[in-house]
Amino acid sequence: MDIEEIRKIYKNLEQLVLILMLIALPLFGMVYLYYNSGNLDWELPEIPDFVNGMLAGGGTALLVIQYFLFHKKLKASFHYEELLKKVKVYSNATKERFFLLFISSLLATAGLLFYGNPYFVILFAVTLVFFSLAKPTPDRMGRLMKLKKEDRDVILAASRPE
Repeated sequence: MDIEEIRKIYKNLEQLVLILMLIALPLFGMVYLYYNSGNLDWELPEIPDFVNGMLAGGGTALLVIQYFLFHKKLKASFHYEELLKKVKVYSNATKERFFLLFISSLLATAGLLFYGNPYFVILFAVTLVFFSLAKPTPDRMGRLMKLKKEDRDVILAASRPE
């Protein structure tokens, strides 16, 4: 078993998750502060009201889709015996999941910026909950992939700094 390759996959996945969060949080934070200040005016263009519904619906749909799509793709890992293949399937499913969460956070940010609709604050908060709960950890990986104890130990060892 190649623990170094699993370590590399785990490290890259962890970095991707952190980078996406580091982009999403400050963007929303700036817009949220702008929204709450009430005295700033960025002279934003008027966008038709139907876009408000599209942003809200799209962001909500992405939250639902990412959950079911992740678990559907994760089931593919059950067909493999080799841990490395299981970890690769998990990694690809998680990357896709976090890109969808990132897009959902951008939709919430844009919706709040252009419409000031408080629903977008709730949408972003739920997206953050998924960001937090879906973050890959050795325990979560072992539980979701239904790994044996020895495979869980390999994942745990791979997650530790060298």
